[in-house]
Amino acid sequence: MSRLSIKRWRSSVKTTRLFLCLVAFLSAAIAGNQADADELVHFESAPVKLSPFRIRKANEQGESLPQPQGTPLLGYLSRPQGDGPFPAVVLMHGCGGMRLSVKELWPKRLASWGYVVLVVDSFTTRNIKDTCQSYLPDRVFDAYGALNFLSKQSFVDISRVALMGFSAGGTATLEGTKIEGNEQLMDHKFKAAVAYYPVCAASQGDATVPILILSGERDNWSPADRCRKRLARLSDNGPPIELNVYKGAYHDFDAPEFKVGRRVFGHIEKYNPDAAEKSIRSVRTFLQKYLSN
Repeated sequence: MSRLSIKRWRSSVKTTRLFLCLVAFLSAAIAGNQADADELVHFESAPVKLSPFRIRKANEQGESLPQPQGTPLLGYLSRPQGDGPFPAVVLMHGCGGMRLSVKELWPKRLASWGYVVLVVDSFTTRNIKDTCQSYLPDRVFDAYGALNFLSKQSFVDISRVALMGFSAGGTATLEGTKIEGNEQLMDHKFKAAVAYYPVCAASQGDATVPILILSGERDNWSPADRCRKRLARLSDNGPPIELNVYKGAYHDFDAPEFKVGRRVFGHIEKYNPDAAEKSIRSVRTFLQKYLSN
């Protein structure tokens, strides 16, 4: 090979290396614009606002009322690539805490569909292990605290945010979107809601937003019949509530970590791949319908 050919070959190799370095740099920069599912964020639950009556009584009596404070919380943020603004979903875990499918699987799935995802950890900062034999009413305020946090993010379209919960988180989702509930005290509102196997309040009727409820036919922890009774009380003027009941499915039917079923407090938790896949398709269609531009 002549000296000229060698020089040309070396120049070509150098150019190729520079090109590959540039590609690597751009790939890293693009990846850096996407938050991982385990990106830890800090925010506060929405403070419990004082009612106008309480404020008026305090003024009449010359009483000084303390400023309502929220509870410090942790959350896990995921987002699609790009600047947005994107629609978003706030996720609420069940009574057992932050299971793998809620913390990782659902955020990855939703982010791949184009949604920012904020998973709310309601237990860690409160030093709570579980609430499966008790009740934590503050979780509605946790959901709206997450919504307030998202309202400050430039990559989120705050007018297109859904609330989505699992089991006790699903129950909190229904509580947070019921007529004449705490939702009316909040500055920001959710656009839609998804509740996986919640305990429905049969005596409730209309909601403030469209809701999708997903239940297992054999779930005796969160029986679908209570949800059917609620739907029977809906007026003709309220937002639609859709109930999907999956034949042969138990509690936690969407969670692959329960491929081997288990019994908890007399209730069966078991993954059902057919019900899971059908429910995932329903969730995607529902979110596209109500969170699209």
